This record gives sequence, structure tokens and C-alpha cells, in this order.
Amino acid sequence: MLMGESAAKVPGPLRVLAGKLLCLPGELRAYRVFRQEFKKFSELPGAADRFQLEWRDRYPCLHDKTAITGFDRHYVFHTAWGARKVAQIKPQSHVDISSSLHFCTLVSAFVPVRFYDYRPVDLCLSDLSCASADLLNLPFDDESIASLSCMHVVEHVGLGRYGDPLDPEGDLKAVAELKRVLAPGGSLLFVVPVSGRPCCMFNAHRIYSYSQVLELFYGLDLVEFSLVPDDPVDGGLVVDAGKALADAQKYGCGCFWFRKPVT
Repeated sequence: MLMGESAAKVPGPLRVLAGKLLCLPGELRAYRVFRQEFKKFSELPGAADRFQLEWRDRYPCLHDKTAITGFDRHYVFHTAWGARKVAQIKPQSHVDISSSLHFCTLVSAFVPVRFYDYRPVDLCLSDLSCASADLLNLPFDDESIASLSCMHVVEHVGLGRYGDPLDPEGDLKAVAELKRVLAPGGSLLFVVPVSGRPCCMFNAHRIYSYSQVLELFYGLDLVEFSLVPDDPVDGGLVVDAGKALADAQKYGCGCFWFRKPVT
């Protein structure tokens, strides 16, 4: 069996299999505890008075007994950051391109939101409209969108993960479209992974450097850069973070607020 450092050195698919094998003893122990607790619960007075309690209806949740409540730092903090920025900007309406549905549905509670995704979504709420759109060919006139977001999206474009065509320059074309449709004086909320070592982790995502993102959006003004660092010790959401902290990350979450100058 592959153990410790040996498991970390094998190729990706084998590493996944090795990880599952290493977890197997713990899974078996957890399931034994589950069986014991089911038996104990079923023998308690009133256990089956109001609900049917049968072994065939079991639904084992084996990994929720944690000391603290865990969460995905990227997706909790960046959506919270985005919602706060929209509230601060106070637009008449907001357009989002393929960001988290949690973000769009919550923001639509206080600002009308138009959501677009490469893959259509069947979702209906007041002040939220959903439609299909290609980020490489957005259905908007030049300089027509005053409040725009595209968060944790562009790093995937062109890698085929979501059924889009393979294109090494897909992210560059997506950025060009965002810049094209943003109105003078308009705000763009843009989120991608950041690191001091930019790389493409095919077919999951690209990781950008802070400087790369600024170069991509040359011509726009950076209003704010906030960061979700790798290590919680460095903070949750670091507002007004700098390049040095961004470059110290391996997979940080870079939150950029850009504004197009009025000429």
C-alpha cells in the first residue's frame, strides 16, 4: 500500500486512489460507530413514536462531528465581499456572468440581478432573471453595463471543464469582453485564484499573479483589492491587501474591484 510521502509522489489518478485507500480504515470505523448509534437510538424511549425508524431508511452522515464548523473559504468570503461591494455601489441593477448562484440569489434581494451562464439554469426568483450567454461573445452593446461581476469564472474559460471549447486564450478573450461591455464609470467585481507562481492546473483552473490581473485590466482603475489567503492565520477576508501578500499565496482568492474611467 502507498503510504505517506510515497503516496504524494504518484501521478494524479493513482494519488486519488491511494488517498481513498488510506481513508478506508477510518471510513469503516465511522460506519461501525454509526451502526452502534442507530441501535442505541432505536432503543431509546419514544424513538419510533412519531416517525418510522427502520434500518432501510438510514442516511449515514459520518463526517459532521467536527470541533468547529468548517466552510469553503473562497466561496464564503468572496461572495460576501461581492455582495458588500454591490450594496456599497448601489446600482439600479446588476449583471452577473456565471458567478455563484448563492451570490446572485442573495444580491437580488436588494438589487435586481440579471444572471448569465454558459450552461442555462432553471431558477426563478423575484428581481432575478437567468439566461444563457457565452462569455466570449456577450449579448450586450459596448460600454452598456454599469454594474458587472464575474467571480471565480475566468480561470476556467477555455479549459473544457464545463463543456466550453478548448482555447489557451479563452481567459484573455473573456476579459476583453468584460472590458468591452463595462460602461464608463461602471464597476466590475472580478475574482480569480492568485499566487506568486501563476500556472494552469488543467482542466480545473488557472492561477494568476496579482500583476497578471492588473495587466489584463490595463485601462481600468483598481478601486480595491481584497484577498482570502491560504492560511486562516493570515486572516479571513483581508481588505486592501497588497501585492506582497498575494504573491505569498499558493491558491489565494483575489477579489478585484475595477472601475472604468470616464473619458
